[in-house]
Amino acid sequence: MNDQFGIQESLRRLGLASENIGTSTGINWIDSKEKYIESISPADGVLIGKVQLTNDEAYEKVISTAQIAFEKWRMVPAPQRGEIVREIGNALREVKADLGKLVSYEMGKSYQEGLGEVQEMIDICDFAVGLSRQLYGLTMHSERPGHRMYEQWHPLGIVGIISAFNFPVAVWSWNTALAWVCGDVTVWKPSEKAPLSGIACQKIVGEIFRKHGMPEGISSLIVGDYRVGELLSHDTRIPLVSATGSTRMGKLVGKAVGERLGRSLLELGGNNAIIITEHADMDIAIRGALFGAVGTAGQRCTSTRRLIIQESVFEEVKSRLASAYGKLTIGNPLDEKNHVGPLIDQDAVKMYEEALKKVKEEGGKAVVEGAVLSGEGYESGCYVRPAIYEAENHYEIVQHETFAPILYLIKYRTIAEAIAIQNGVPQGLSSAIMTTHMREAEAFLSAAGSDCGIANVNIGTSGAEIGGAFGGEKETGGGRESGSDAWKAYMRRQTNTINYSTALPLAQGIKFDI
Repeated sequence: MNDQFGIQESLRRLGLASENIGTSTGINWIDSKEKYIESISPADGVLIGKVQLTNDEAYEKVISTAQIAFEKWRMVPAPQRGEIVREIGNALREVKADLGKLVSYEMGKSYQEGLGEVQEMIDICDFAVGLSRQLYGLTMHSERPGHRMYEQWHPLGIVGIISAFNFPVAVWSWNTALAWVCGDVTVWKPSEKAPLSGIACQKIVGEIFRKHGMPEGISSLIVGDYRVGELLSHDTRIPLVSATGSTRMGKLVGKAVGERLGRSLLELGGNNAIIITEHADMDIAIRGALFGAVGTAGQRCTSTRRLIIQESVFEEVKSRLASAYGKLTIGNPLDEKNHVGPLIDQDAVKMYEEALKKVKEEGGKAVVEGAVLSGEGYESGCYVRPAIYEAENHYEIVQHETFAPILYLIKYRTIAEAIAIQNGVPQGLSSAIMTTHMREAEAFLSAAGSDCGIANVNIGTSGAEIGGAFGGEKETGGGRESGSDAWKAYMRRQTNTINYSTALPLAQGIKFDI
């Protein structure tokens, strides 16, 4: 390995110096005696490490251990649980540079984005600490004299977490930080495309729980392919499964969990658009569109896929974007001079190429032609050129989410038409409008405006801030994580009525005398 960016030293400090790494159940390691999967960096094609897959025996041990841990963890007062999460956040601060580097190298996003992902983990820990003292219920007046009613929230139990490669650690933390302060225990299946980042996190939190004398199994990790996800989805011992990934995957998880009357929290595909009106601040609009389209090489669920541009400024936007794309530097994500890193693997490259072929077949016109890059620095075969095409919203490929840096430009005449185009896709995650016109902004944010879970004004579609509930509608799944009252998804509600009188009046005035 050409280790000019010090990845080996970061791996050592994160406790991942060994090439062969087992499956963690929280603190200890289980040798599952199963085959390994390889973690290969899309940055340079180098093998980072091998990770054992979880077999049925190991899975059962993880779940039974988690069940036992839940019995103790749920009785720890919520503020004390919050104190442990606070220490986890502090531990993440100490390893931010190294963990951010591993995320960047294993997944392919820029180092700055890797650091940002770890910062999200720190932020959600801070959020959860405050939340640990705010798990509020309600009191209500009873219609019966001498009675008191109130609601309270109790932990659910085991929360299964299935996360995707594009945010290999942050989305896990969105779930775990809230679940832990709510009194739940967690079992995490990280993406098999980025398992080492998950194992690094597991080692960090395991040390904190062990330091506080907590039982093994509050935080667990299992590594595997879709079959492990199927085990989590069908397991009646797991009341909540939170899954992040494609719409296709989410429908399978939702069906499996629903058939056993469990709960699912789904964060699925996005087909996000920015409306650029003739009243836009064009400098802000171009910058927002640029990062939204090429950040993480277009592999965010909030990546900008479509620009819906008022016809009077269409040519200006097209010209300025083409000029900006010409200045992008593409290469190793650990080199901070580069703007765009690689796609995650060769399968992603093939999907990128297929999408380019389809948009041309449907009549799309190239503004910036896409291509797979080769030569020095691109030996992994995962680097592609961000592409721009003029297109129509009804094109089949435009209706589809392609996890790659492909941006479609679409014209509109009226703001009502723009909103209809924005909403005219199966997905409903993130959306934005660029305008300095109050009426356009308010129309976009109204009940007749964007149908997405996230609607922004004068910022792009990409990125999320801890505190606001994150998630979307339609084929995005309807889940909400990381803010607002999202904590309620991880708890069960209980209504309590206390009779402190000497009589037993019935509700609704029913008489039942003997």
